[in-house]
Amino acid sequence: MAALAWNPESWLAHPAVQQPDWPDQIELQAAIAELATVPPLVFAGEARRLTEALGEVAAGRAFLLQAGDCAESFTEFTADAIRDKLKVILQMAVVLTYAAGVPVVKVGRIAGQFAKPRSAPTERVGADDLPSFRGHMVNDDAPTAEARAPAPGRLLAAYHQSASTLNLLRAFTTGGFADLSQVHSWNQEFVAASAEGRRFEAIAGEIDRALRFMRACGIDLDREATLHQVEFWTSHEALVLAYEQALTRQDSLTGDWYDCSAHMLWVGERTRAPDGAHVEFLSGVHNPLGAKLGPTATPEEVVSLCERLDPLRAPGRLTLIARMGAARVTEDLPPLLRAVADAGHPVTWVCDPMHANTFVSQSGRKTRRFDDVLAEIRGFFAAHRAEGTWPGGVHVELTGEDVTECLGGAEDILEEQLELRYTTRCDPRLNARQAIDLAFRVAELLRA
Repeated sequence: MAALAWNPESWLAHPAVQQPDWPDQIELQAAIAELATVPPLVFAGEARRLTEALGEVAAGRAFLLQAGDCAESFTEFTADAIRDKLKVILQMAVVLTYAAGVPVVKVGRIAGQFAKPRSAPTERVGADDLPSFRGHMVNDDAPTAEARAPAPGRLLAAYHQSASTLNLLRAFTTGGFADLSQVHSWNQEFVAASAEGRRFEAIAGEIDRALRFMRACGIDLDREATLHQVEFWTSHEALVLAYEQALTRQDSLTGDWYDCSAHMLWVGERTRAPDGAHVEFLSGVHNPLGAKLGPTATPEEVVSLCERLDPLRAPGRLTLIARMGAARVTEDLPPLLRAVADAGHPVTWVCDPMHANTFVSQSGRKTRRFDDVLAEIRGFFAAHRAEGTWPGGVHVELTGEDVTECLGGAEDILEEQLELRYTTRCDPRLNARQAIDLAFRVAELLRA
């Protein structure tokens, strides 16, 4: 899949953007050396299983739900927060599976999403120009020069928090919490009282009746593992390459290299240059990969990216995540769909309706309109329908908390309400009600 000369350090010979300006190289090398000796967070066999599942998505037989926090936090790390985020994703998956009749591959932006690319190296905070906050893997968001200094010890902290998060996720998804018989309990209190919550309860009731009917027919439901646990994978943007390099391991069964920091990694809009360090690094690992494509992406660039990341044209290997914006998706996406199809790459196409629809409100808060998010998803589906290709999934930023960060939705959050519960460390997220509403809207598009 990758050139014979590839090794986990080969990215160092390529231009690397969006990398922290580490002030202490000795401390950095010590952190990298320690990370190179720790156990892997995920295993090669798990990554291969996700590639197989994404191959089903690429073939039009399944749908990908990739969701989670904009940027995970070191300071807001609790079991309840992880559980509530998982609840929302499970609810969305049930809605999509039940209402649209397709299997859903569930991938979280979790257990590693600690770094964020920034449009500028500094930002204005009050009267001061400070280094930009790049995620808790790199620096702190407190408004002081000391807090904003990149600290290599944070790489180790990110690893340990990811390990704890993964431990809890595996317990939840295999230990009974994700059992379909618990479907009613996923409806959080502040969601259950809403229209979206009541609509979800109706589906939960129908699932209960279906399970009782199957049991009455003599089907041994206790032996059906898929009813009692779910496969849940992790993903994050492979941004800080020193961290990704340190957690790359050679699989003892195949001899292939895997980035064991997550099951799936993606390259961002700002780092997807085919000759850049990020693409060079990802070209050599055998994890399933994603690539964000903004409205400036040309057919030639996208095909070149496919050749670099998926030269063998392996189903499930590469997911292209379109983030065009509601106003541009129907015009800018179809040429990319045609070019990739003509080049014979069996990619998974996914819609990220969040990032290109972000703006700054009059209060100075970054936000997104729920209607714009839906409009981009509708445009994404329309483009695929016109080209005869499969709209393979959605990639959204959400939280299980009752935040007021995105405008609109069934609760009709207004601009003056943004300040009520605005807690994100970077970009605005959908709250649970908005996320479940989104799932119902996407299910309707899938049925059509």
